[in-house]
Amino acid sequence: MVKKEKKDSNKMITMPVVNPNAAGIDIGSRSHYVCVSQDNVKEFKSFTTDLHEIAKHLEFYGVKTVALESTGFYWQQLFTLLQSYGFEVILVNARHVKNVKGHKTDVVDSKWLQLLHSIGLLSNSFQPDIFTKELRQYIRHRKSLIETSSRHVSKMNKSLVLMNIQLKTVLRDLTGESGLKVIRAILQGERNPGRLAENVGENVKASRKDIEKALEGNWREEHLFELEQNYSLHQFIWAKIRETDNQIEVLLKKKGDHGNKETKSKPYVKHKVRQKNDPYFDVASYAYQMTDGVDITQIDGVGIRTVMTLMSETGFDLKSNFHSAKHFSSWLGFAPNRKITGGKTISSNTPKVKNPLSKAIRDAANAAGNSKGKLGDFFRRIAYRKGRVVAIIATARKISVIIYKMLENHESFCYEYSKQESKRFKQIQINKTIKSIKKLGMSQLDLAVVLK
Repeated sequence: MVKKEKKDSNKMITMPVVNPNAAGIDIGSRSHYVCVSQDNVKEFKSFTTDLHEIAKHLEFYGVKTVALESTGFYWQQLFTLLQSYGFEVILVNARHVKNVKGHKTDVVDSKWLQLLHSIGLLSNSFQPDIFTKELRQYIRHRKSLIETSSRHVSKMNKSLVLMNIQLKTVLRDLTGESGLKVIRAILQGERNPGRLAENVGENVKASRKDIEKALEGNWREEHLFELEQNYSLHQFIWAKIRETDNQIEVLLKKKGDHGNKETKSKPYVKHKVRQKNDPYFDVASYAYQMTDGVDITQIDGVGIRTVMTLMSETGFDLKSNFHSAKHFSSWLGFAPNRKITGGKTISSNTPKVKNPLSKAIRDAANAAGNSKGKLGDFFRRIAYRKGRVVAIIATARKISVIIYKMLENHESFCYEYSKQESKRFKQIQINKTIKSIKKLGMSQLDLAVVLK
């Protein structure tokens, strides 16, 4: 008789170590906590000399790969420096490592990062190439300047309204050509409504009488002072925006010089109306060259802002960074985050993603909802059944997949963006038809009679 071996109740379940030479670093604004093993955690300051000390510390212990938690923007310098030292550095989403047991401290966080990375449970976040990073910095800065400018425009309108100058009621855009001419005339001392109205262009829809009425008010020194200050700031910021545009164009030209010369010679057909905040140079033409002849602006709702955001957030080589269109749309937050327990789906909401590209594509989807094409029809069909918010997400997902397919296959815009998608849509329609037939209780004989 074979004796059964006694089970050791104290034996722990172990997991295979995938990355034996792994370290975890908890990033902070003042200090970084470096864990090279579960019993070895050391604190380093965030100064440049200390960052080099971190690299030497990791080299001393034979570390090959390092996991950093993406805390604000404090990780960027250490990330770049460790890469220059030859380490494999992965940037981890903070949401993926938040479930640490016990009291949360910086030391515990660094240990948790090192443990998860050593057993291969951490995935690397998307990181763009050097050109895309540089372009991203300029375009995000430009967006920030435009937002600051819009605040000063709102304050200018407030100053005018407090003086009962109802310029906003007769002009659609306060910072258009006519609006700025009127404001400059006011700041130069003109108070006569008739003379102020002469600065308004003939294309304005409001009548001359209404324009003169709107320019008659109660002139107050304190409001005029505030108006002058905000006007000066608005002009100053737009001067800085134009400087930023120059810098962006220089960078795009430099990138274009290394592109495909055959693509450069191809004619580019412009068909989208220029928006007020778009750069003065032709961004779509540069994008056309960089994508070897793919015009993304053919998609309904997609404008220059969407192209600039895509160019600066991910670049146009989506295939290298996202293995499928589904992966790309999921990264943007357009796929449902299903939570299933006990065989029941308890939640299927889309995740909240703070991503400039995600917002730009959602805005494009919202604009596509007003178009007369198939995307607009799709948007309105979903909006009628489930509401506008759901329609925006659904259309944004469709636009993201179309963008991916266009760039992957170097094709022109087509609503039926792939054979697989066409087959899937056709199968959905067939399933709906079969379901309706079953509800009606029709037999094959009845169906044959109907089809005749």
